[in-house]
Amino acid sequence: MAQETSQVEAIPQELPSDQVCDLVELIVCGLVDDIDAVSLDVTDSMDGTLIEVSCAQEDAGKIIGRRGRTIKAIRTLARALGSRLGTSVEVDVLG
Repeated sequence: MAQETSQVEAIPQELPSDQVCDLVELIVCGLVDDIDAVSLDVTDSMDGTLIEVSCAQEDAGKIIGRRGRTIKAIRTLARALGSRLGTSVEVDVLG
């Protein structure tokens, strides 16, 4: 009889910041015209997570919105998810 050896692969655990980053990316990509120009830079620290959104200059206004309402809503959603996952989150837009 042949013995079967099961290999347990180490699956890297997803950080809470990865889930928040995915949410922010999904929202931002739905707002902009040039999706290829969107990039997110995630910085994890002891204080929390900083997500910097870079985009085309003409799309920055769409992400920020009138009187900053759109970015405020994105930040609220990101912070709410971060709170559920146990981390604080800040979102900045770099045009």
